[in-house]
Amino acid sequence: MPDDAFADARLAALYDVAEVDRDDLVHYERIVGEFDAASVLDLGCGTGTLACRLAGAGLDVVGVDPARASLNLAKSKDHTGNVRWLHGDAVAAATELATTSIDMALMTGNVAQVFLGDDWHETLLALRHLLRPGGHLVFETRDPAYRGWEEWTRDRSHAILRSQIDGPVETWVDLVEVALPFVSFRWTYRFSDGTEQTSNSTLRFRDRAEIEASLARAGYDIVDVRDAPDRPGKEFVFIARNLASDTCC
Repeated sequence: MPDDAFADARLAALYDVAEVDRDDLVHYERIVGEFDAASVLDLGCGTGTLACRLAGAGLDVVGVDPARASLNLAKSKDHTGNVRWLHGDAVAAATELATTSIDMALMTGNVAQVFLGDDWHETLLALRHLLRPGGHLVFETRDPAYRGWEEWTRDRSHAILRSQIDGPVETWVDLVEVALPFVSFRWTYRFSDGTEQTSNSTLRFRDRAEIEASLARAGYDIVDVRDAPDRPGKEFVFIARNLASDTCC
């Protein structure tokens, strides 16, 4: 189930207010171009910023997300109707797009870390089913060695968001539990009418060796592991190729 920050309509509307600067997406657009991908699936597309940018550049794009509130916002940005939007996860997308073959699948932000157990392997397999032979999977994941959760404090995160609908909204994050490989945290949103809403999240932090093993098990060959330009030293950006063999898994 998606977190309330994405599934609740009032909170989902704040995402683009908080993330107005999306320079983090530029290097994904460059990777798409680097590998000459003409068709892209954006898993965990959220409010659709990247999907719409890619579609605007002439690519064939599918945006997939389990949070209907975020997906509704994404659709509202797709003024030309060039993106195919799917409500659900990678497994549902693999069923819906059974005859589709795409060049590249993307997972940006924290998407790759929301899979806490066997659903990670299931997601990798579903995306591999959707990729053409030799197609690429690209995703980022936080390096646990950096211990980024130590920065998730109320003092560092406190902000006032200026919503056109709700006016000023005070927000902050609290670290709830660190039980590696799992880290849980809670976002709080205090609206100008005095009401508060919270969104609880848990991410799984996998080290490089674990990710590499999981990709090999699912039938991928690692092409490259890069640094995230917007978060140097904090994340891995994996680029893996579909080996198109039925001997894995």
